[in-house]
Amino acid sequence: MPRSRRSSSPEPTVRGRGRDRHGRGIRSSATGPYLPPLRTRIDLFDMTVASTVEYLRGVWPEELADVRFLTAAGPATVPAGTDVSIERWHVSAAERRVVFYRLPIQRLSRLHLNDEMHQRMMIESCVFRGIAELLGKDPWDIAPDRFRHF
Repeated sequence: MPRSRRSSSPEPTVRGRGRDRHGRGIRSSATGPYLPPLRTRIDLFDMTVASTVEYLRGVWPEELADVRFLTAAGPATVPAGTDVSIERWHVSAAERRVVFYRLPIQRLSRLHLNDEMHQRMMIESCVFRGIAELLGKDPWDIAPDRFRHF
């Protein structure tokens, strides 16, 4: 019996966010097809970094007046084959710049509860530690009144 002549590689299945399933029509997000998502992880990260930096600029106005704070997805180069951990932020004291890396902070951090509050606390702690490194201080010393609740 002759075999059918098929290509050697099967056609890839195209699956996207607008897939028609069981004749129900194209799927859309909960906010509808014409509106952007209400809150994304990137927005949450940027908002948390910005609010923490704004708070610390109020505490240290002279020291942080000309400092630029940036966010990036990750470091440009990661050393291959070494035991060096991936950095969560990069401080350049000469350029007065601190860059916070979103993916290492969000994905490589071990949280005992993975909810929005603990994610925000992890981002804030990285911002505190990055700014403390820039100022040459201990992270607990850059905002001592924030932790005094009594």
